[in-house]
Amino acid sequence: MVQFKRPQTTIATPVTVSGFGFWSGLDVSLQFKPAPENTGIVFRRTDIANSPRVDANIINRVSGPRRTTLVKDGCSFEMVEHVLSALAGLQIDNCEILSDRAEMPGMDGSSLPFVEALMKVGTAQQDADRAVTRVTESVRVGDNHSWIQLEPSTDDRFELCYQLDYPTCPSIGQQTFSSQFSLEKYHSAIASARTFVLKTEADQLLRQGLGARVTYNDILIFDNNGPIGNQLRFDDECARHKVLDMIGDFSLLGTDIIGKFTAFKSGHRLNSQVVFELLRQAGLGTSGQRRVSA
Repeated sequence: MVQFKRPQTTIATPVTVSGFGFWSGLDVSLQFKPAPENTGIVFRRTDIANSPRVDANIINRVSGPRRTTLVKDGCSFEMVEHVLSALAGLQIDNCEILSDRAEMPGMDGSSLPFVEALMKVGTAQQDADRAVTRVTESVRVGDNHSWIQLEPSTDDRFELCYQLDYPTCPSIGQQTFSSQFSLEKYHSAIASARTFVLKTEADQLLRQGLGARVTYNDILIFDNNGPIGNQLRFDDECARHKVLDMIGDFSLLGTDIIGKFTAFKSGHRLNSQVVFELLRQAGLGTSGQRRVSA
């Protein structure tokens, strides 16, 4: 369970994670560095002059297929959701991330490699309290085909439920995963859930010149019989990964969250709409000048 209020945290010492981008195939190295209180999560490009800064804030998110991308003043960071999910899952509030590429390393398609690296260096408490945003009214974003329902929490919890439905792929089928957020639950049940695509989708991406370096060992690629050349970590791993993405995308709010979220066939676009709805309910503009505390 999320503790309210709690001190802000950063990482104790720097740590580096290296891999390659799933979309570009380019090698990339990330260095996570401690940051002062009230900094938030900040990305910096070391391969660009003056290392431009992009805050992990919803106002810097741009629309794009299958991933969350942040852009400011022409400087972009792509596929940030798994990195953000790891930081949010460990309740690391302030961190500077130096990257020598635009695209984050895909690693094993989950947040676990980032979580394990961050846990090795540990966290440091800071003097300021972490801000909190509450869901104050029940609202649904989306349409009849895909949606996310927001509801107030009756017991000060952050609860997530994802309902997956792949009628054209029986090996995925219908899955539901629900979790009350806690650091232990995130580490044991969510962080290791990997990203997934259908074999037909993977073939289409390859024809577009994308993902050429990705193998069946890197992510879950499904045909009608199940993941090709790989084994599931959980029977409902696909639904768990969607919850992983929700945690990462919701962190673009910049606060802890109290509320219940039920999603049906949703993705990054609706996750971002939820963040804007939370800002509206908290009486905030996208500048985030005022926060609602518990």
